[in-house]
Amino acid sequence: MHVMGWIQLAVFVVVLAAITRPLGLYLVRVLDPEGRTYLEPVLKPVERLVYTLIGTERTREQDWKGYATSVLVFSVTGALFTYAILRLQQFLPLNPQHLGTVSPDLSFNTASSFTTNTNWQNYGGETTMTYFSQMVGLASHNFFSAATGIAVAAALVRGIARQKTKLLGNFWVDLTRVCLYLLLPICLVFAAFLISQGVIQNFSRYATAHVVEPYTVQVSGGANGKAAIVQKLISTQSIAMGPVASQEAIKELGTNGGGFMNANSAHPYENPTPLSNFIELISIFAIGSGLTYYLGRMVGNQKHGWSIWSAMLVLFLAGVMICWWSESRGNPRLTSLGVSSVQGNMEGKEVRFGPFDSALFATITTDTSCGAVNSMHDSYLPLGGLVPLFNMHMGCVVFGGVGAGLYGILMFVVLAIFLAGLMIGRTPEYLGKKLESYDIMAAVLAILIPAGVLLGFTALACVSKWGLAGLGNSGPHGLSEMLYAFTSAVNNNGSAFAGLNGNSVPYNTTLALAMLVGRFFVIIPILALAGNLVQKKAVPISSGSMPVSGATFAILIIGTVVIVGALTFFPVVSLSPVVEHFLMVHSTRLF
Repeated sequence: MHVMGWIQLAVFVVVLAAITRPLGLYLVRVLDPEGRTYLEPVLKPVERLVYTLIGTERTREQDWKGYATSVLVFSVTGALFTYAILRLQQFLPLNPQHLGTVSPDLSFNTASSFTTNTNWQNYGGETTMTYFSQMVGLASHNFFSAATGIAVAAALVRGIARQKTKLLGNFWVDLTRVCLYLLLPICLVFAAFLISQGVIQNFSRYATAHVVEPYTVQVSGGANGKAAIVQKLISTQSIAMGPVASQEAIKELGTNGGGFMNANSAHPYENPTPLSNFIELISIFAIGSGLTYYLGRMVGNQKHGWSIWSAMLVLFLAGVMICWWSESRGNPRLTSLGVSSVQGNMEGKEVRFGPFDSALFATITTDTSCGAVNSMHDSYLPLGGLVPLFNMHMGCVVFGGVGAGLYGILMFVVLAIFLAGLMIGRTPEYLGKKLESYDIMAAVLAILIPAGVLLGFTALACVSKWGLAGLGNSGPHGLSEMLYAFTSAVNNNGSAFAGLNGNSVPYNTTLALAMLVGRFFVIIPILALAGNLVQKKAVPISSGSMPVSGATFAILIIGTVVIVGALTFFPVVSLSPVVEHFLMVHSTRLF
């Protein structure tokens, strides 16, 4: 654990803390239909045009059922639009490589993935998707799914902050303003920065490079119906091109994570320099961090927002330390064979990043619902791989996906206050509003439904031929691959233990269903909770009210998040990364 890693981690935390307040204040303006920003002279006419085209008004608000219906209608429409593009991509423009159509099951999986902000990819981007599909079908969802998450979070915050009404805002207004005033301008600057670092942005045909030393590979061949293995001389290499920078910017800022290239942010065309790597990491946490300040400002209790931010920071730092420590030690089985472990576990990692930057990226991307990777999680040591897995088991609520992290952690806040109320014998109360059985049931449903679907699909894959056929490893690591896949899907993360081959009809279908449940069966209870809270009258805070700020409250949140995650998933985790760790340390054989 080198000193430069500690310095970089400290700089990261300082920068994150520094941008939280200004970004939170800007979010207050963006999420207020009457709020004014510096971009209004340019974008206000566009905003009015959008409202005219979709037939809504800036001042027309919705109750929770209307808001939820709008979310579902918009999402279903977007999914069908993307599915159609993928099925027809060979007939559409911007296809210089003449790529064919995408299969029905993979199209369904991909459309569900990008609609739900998951961005799980059972394909290699540069070998499967045309430029048109990448930009119109997928990158557009990167904006819309991110904006949807922020809009739902804003509706929940309004439900907490407002009193004696049924109105939570207007989804279409929130969606439009987030896209126009927040995501689009930041991404334009971000993409320009990435281009300056070496990220490509073009519509060229793939380049052909002549290798310095031609080499041979074995390929399947034969004639007259007889199979054979033949030698093929390779003297050229195809180098993928494309509009990468524009997708990379919203991929990170919107915590989407889907890579233009199959290697994702490990590819030098997506993440070429240490500076680009650092800024990408900051962008993943930026909006989620700013939303905690937005929460404090909207409910009139800034200490409450900072307490939630502090709880998230502690969970983040704990994950980084464990993952970094594990990957820095190296594999003891290789050490026993005389292989040096000075550099740590470098399998599946870029030499230019090493254990620290890889562990930091893996922790950040699974604390959120981003799913981008700059190393292969499947190659992590058992305890190193356990960290991203457990981050997702907590619901990706540590700063979390844009919007999704805030409304996810608030479900744990409601549950924590309820449990604390039971312990001290008081009716649970959150910011002056009493929490009733309806509120608790909504929060519990948002937490437990994804967990049940995750474990159910993992169990189904374990006992099915199709589930076992996709494994790249047997034993506990094979279980980790399946568990990680459905954990990533249900929590709308999108990263993977890449040893699993999920591009089959059963995996594409079950993973897509898991993504849809993990997104919309969480959003609906959350909006129902917001709809119930917004009707209540807040009572004055008294000395008997439970404090929702300070160290004690932060520890309560941390304990609830960790305990719920540990109790729910400990049995299956103990059979996968945990037992794999003991096998690695104590087994007398290599595996």
